[in-house]
Amino acid sequence: MHPSLNIAVKAARRAASIINRASGQLELIPVQAKAPNDYVSEVDRAAEAAIVEVLRDAYPEHAILAEESGLSAPSETAEFQWIIDPLDGTTNFLHGFPQYAISIALLKNGALDQAVVFDPTRNELFTASKGAGAFLNDRRIRVSRRIRLSEALIGTGFPFREFDHVDAYLGAFRELTQKTAGIRRPGAAALDLAYVACGRLDGFWEFGLQPWDMAAGALLIQEAGGLISDLAGESSYLESGNVVAGAPKIFGQLLPIIQAHRPSNLTA
Repeated sequence: MHPSLNIAVKAARRAASIINRASGQLELIPVQAKAPNDYVSEVDRAAEAAIVEVLRDAYPEHAILAEESGLSAPSETAEFQWIIDPLDGTTNFLHGFPQYAISIALLKNGALDQAVVFDPTRNELFTASKGAGAFLNDRRIRVSRRIRLSEALIGTGFPFREFDHVDAYLGAFRELTQKTAGIRRPGAAALDLAYVACGRLDGFWEFGLQPWDMAAGALLIQEAGGLISDLAGESSYLESGNVVAGAPKIFGQLLPIIQAHRPSNLTA
């Protein structure tokens, strides 16, 4: 395992121990609303602090972009930058719905280099290093071999922060409901992307995500043989927050449908 990936796994497991302890006493956890339908708990903050501590101890010169604490020193122009979501699926977690994960990615000169997505409820560890493949609990994973959209299971995320594009989203949802084997919305994008990487989902799309929702999952998909892009079919999804991903044959059929329903004022 790559040294940086090993450190990321250590950090994810440290955060998982905090999350697992808290999952047995959810009614005692202080919660704040960052925005409508967007929550942060003391568990998010404690898990993030644990991750940052592990990363800082190992790599004090690296920049860090974390969901709760934002971008921290040394600088935005550092060669290496960690992107962290300490608890993707906070709403699920707070309701005892066991679909949430820790997501940690490392950028090297702006390109995805290492990735960890850890599901603490199932003890499933997804990892990837650039050029070295993607793994689930040390077993090599690949995207699905499915080639027909009509047989595909597609993941998505409903708009929950901003509702300007709900009608466009529902148009894509309506068409894909009729053209696929099914659509699922579990509520944790990092896990959704990991599921595409291991073939549990054949494709995925969502609007309005943040870099920490996607970074680790994106590298998992790429290293598992899948495709991922923004709405224009380009690679700026971390900047735009809009993403389409899937096994190659499914991606090729999914992207045009999403593009056809894309609002004119929505960036790629």
